[in-house]
Amino acid sequence: MKRLFTLLLFLGALTSLMGLDGHPEEELIQLNTENLNQSSGMYLPANQTMRINVIGQGVAPTMTISPAQAYAMAKRAATVEAYRLIAEKVKGVHVEGKDVLRNMMIKSTDVNLYVSAMIRNANVVETKFENGLCEVEMEVSLNHRDFH
Repeated sequence: MKRLFTLLLFLGALTSLMGLDGHPEEELIQLNTENLNQSSGMYLPANQTMRINVIGQGVAPTMTISPAQAYAMAKRAATVEAYRLIAEKVKGVHVEGKDVLRNMMIKSTDVNLYVSAMIRNANVVETKFENGLCEVEMEVSLNHRDFH
């Protein structure tokens, strides 16, 4: 179960890096070059607020004691993924890769993704559960002082 969750988390990170999931959305704001905080990687004027909306997904496990437990586990997985998606948008993703060669052929490839951020004031907008899939829509509003 733990391996499955880790694999799903890794695949979610990889697909959102490639832009395949289509869920994270940002409200675009007009940016100018004055009063920007460039040290954090986010370019946000001092007088603007940016809202980030994401949808995290979690799959209900089949080997549970009750349907309520399956729902709770899927909801928690979806919430964790939503937080991860917000962290990726705000702080970016650190990617490490390694190829092992033998006889001039790739024997194995390892790719590790890391994200680290403190997320505050994120709000759950909507939670849906259908056919064993839980989706949690979450949003957070950021302003210039959040990056100091």
